[in-house]
Amino acid sequence: MITEVYPNIFKNEIPLPKNPLKAINSYIIISENRNLIIDTGFNTEECLTELTKGLEELNIDLKKTDLLITHMHTDHSGLAPALKKSGVQSIYFSQIDGDLFNQTSKRDSFYHTLNQIFGFKTDNSLRFGKEFGTRLVEPLEFSPLNEGNEIIIGDYCFEVVDIPGHTPGHIGLYERKHRLFFCGDHVLDAITPNISFWGFEQDILSTYLNSLNKLYQYEIDYLFTAHRKIIRDHQKRIIELINHHEERLKEILLILQDGKKTASEMAAAMHWDVSHKKWEDFPHSQKWFASGEALSHLEHLVHIGLVDRIDKTEKLFYGIPE
Repeated sequence: MITEVYPNIFKNEIPLPKNPLKAINSYIIISENRNLIIDTGFNTEECLTELTKGLEELNIDLKKTDLLITHMHTDHSGLAPALKKSGVQSIYFSQIDGDLFNQTSKRDSFYHTLNQIFGFKTDNSLRFGKEFGTRLVEPLEFSPLNEGNEIIIGDYCFEVVDIPGHTPGHIGLYERKHRLFFCGDHVLDAITPNISFWGFEQDILSTYLNSLNKLYQYEIDYLFTAHRKIIRDHQKRIIELINHHEERLKEILLILQDGKKTASEMAAAMHWDVSHKKWEDFPHSQKWFASGEALSHLEHLVHIGLVDRIDKTEKLFYGIPE
């Protein structure tokens, strides 16, 4: 469904069937000479149909159109190859997430490692269901963007802003004159972005919180999110998200008072605002995302010295230092 949310800026709400996110907001910015699409939806027929319907409704000429992907998750990037084949010109990514999008073998190896950490069967590492779409096989040619790069569409001048955390190379677009910000999944209304584990060498939760504090400083009237509602008071929502993660950390420390746990054991003991009341009833994909978020919080506590990581017989446990 196409809605004009600001002059010459349209929200194309693309349903995500059988997914708790429900839909993705793909944005289309139009001008006489150049257009820009921001994010795409999964690589599924349903998403492609809805995306195409919105583009046709606006009479978008893909040969005069570029595509920007805020981050590499497949609900945002899945249809990039299809749009490229249909005539889209430049495809923009951050260097980090563009490489992650293309490095399928490295990504598969990382997922298998995570499943071992979580204690899941490794042969289920990518079984998230057909609703997540099929993945890229051939590498996608993209133009990397860096902080401070500009994209000019009509009267709008968008500045690239690095906002890592949800993924290591997440980026946003800021229009200073009009006080607009396209933030992908960095800040969402009503739901909290998943902050997962991306490697032991980095404290990704700290990275995310730093990016939230960075965005807090911007003057923004419209925060264009990738899911749910557009946010008009970004500072209020950012404070709510920071408080949410502080409560998560307190919850984990309280649970660890009963003894050391693996990441998936921690996830099973934590509270989640989902329809499934028992951990055993969670779909595999939801167990995976919950365990990843539990692990990112556990690793943050390791980095700040409040929790120990204990490696025992190919299983990682976390506990309060003795």
